[in-house]
Amino acid sequence: MTLTFDIKPTTSPTSDQERAAKLANPGFGRVFTDHMAVVQYSQDKGWHSARVESRANFPLDPAAAVLHYAQEIFEGLKAYKRDDGGVNLFRPDANAKRFWNSAERMAMAQLPESVFIEAVEQLVRIDRAWIPGGEGSLYLRPFMIANEVFLGVKPSAEYIFAVIASPVGSYFKGGPAPVSIWVSENYTRAAVGGTGGVKCGGNYAASLKAQAEAIAQGCDQVVFLDAIERRYVEELGGMNVFFVFADGSLSTPPLGTILPGITRDSIIKLARDAGREVREEAYSIDQWRADAASGKLREAFACGTAAVISPIGKVRSTSGDVLINGGDAGPVAMGLRKQLVDIQYGRSPDPHNWIRDVK
Repeated sequence: MTLTFDIKPTTSPTSDQERAAKLANPGFGRVFTDHMAVVQYSQDKGWHSARVESRANFPLDPAAAVLHYAQEIFEGLKAYKRDDGGVNLFRPDANAKRFWNSAERMAMAQLPESVFIEAVEQLVRIDRAWIPGGEGSLYLRPFMIANEVFLGVKPSAEYIFAVIASPVGSYFKGGPAPVSIWVSENYTRAAVGGTGGVKCGGNYAASLKAQAEAIAQGCDQVVFLDAIERRYVEELGGMNVFFVFADGSLSTPPLGTILPGITRDSIIKLARDAGREVREEAYSIDQWRADAASGKLREAFACGTAAVISPIGKVRSTSGDVLINGGDAGPVAMGLRKQLVDIQYGRSPDPHNWIRDVK
């Protein structure tokens, strides 16, 4: 399916001076570009009214389905400025596919992958000047909400798909610093048959209480255990997790109740390219503690679009604290991070054709 996007540049663009001031220290998710891409859906018309226009509020009825039954999904990906001035997208096809799968699970209209990618590219083209240089990037947030005006409990018949963009600086100042994580014993993230593998807002809302608990314990992030036995490591509040062992192998929790992270999948492929064994298997918190104490476990790290890779330096719980690699970042995590970032910015070869050049 193809749609022609109506391009309507804003009549009140941000001045070069104001944009430069905002790009000097954008932080994360606080500064936004001038435009947004929008596509609408209705049962009678299908996908229609594709456009790029000034970023603005949506007119939303108080009875819109998303406000009552949380039919909402989203994605996160980035555009990177190359040294030659060109712009790269990293695996947007994988985001489009995951978005399609999320919509299917949430009983929402499924957006064709080609339309998803076109919307992202059109927004990047018109707001290209907002992409920071150096280690910064343009964070892209495609999302879809149910906007049918109806209070009955059923899948919505109308949806709004949109893409907004936010320039972001380097996630870490002075290089990736090891994070501390709190083991949640009171809350779980997802169960078999639930929406753990879906990128929907409800999953993140349900994690906020546990994340607040982690912060109260002096930690940066929370790690969830499985909902049945409360033994097996699943994922952090918003990132997947990996373990690196003394024999050079890696392990990561299996898919099913966790998000199929695109960074996670990329790390698996790069590690296997290098000849490392990568297992997708259950790993208990007790085993994590034992392997860290014995030296069998050498590194642990979290991964996701925002930070790419975050080394895990300390694990805290009511059972005591565990240091990983003496609390320092490890060479495997940092090597994989550099390899992945260099591909994203076009500084090294792309062996899997992950990069999409935005013309």
